[in-house]
Amino acid sequence: MTEVRVGRDETLDSALRRFKRQVKRAGILVDAKRHEHYEKPSAKRRRKLARAARRRKR
Repeated sequence: MTEVRVGRDETLDSALRRFKRQVKRAGILVDAKRHEHYEKPSAKRRRKLARAARRRKR
């Protein structure tokens, strides 16, 4: 759970910027997008193999 406490003289914009940075660093949005739709195990395996092949190709 990401939590940002706004300081006494801190603007809302800077607090929002800190919150967005923490969310990105924690990987919350990436995880939410991954769980948005069900992915069959075979599709997951295929995606993983394709990713590995791209890495080997470099």
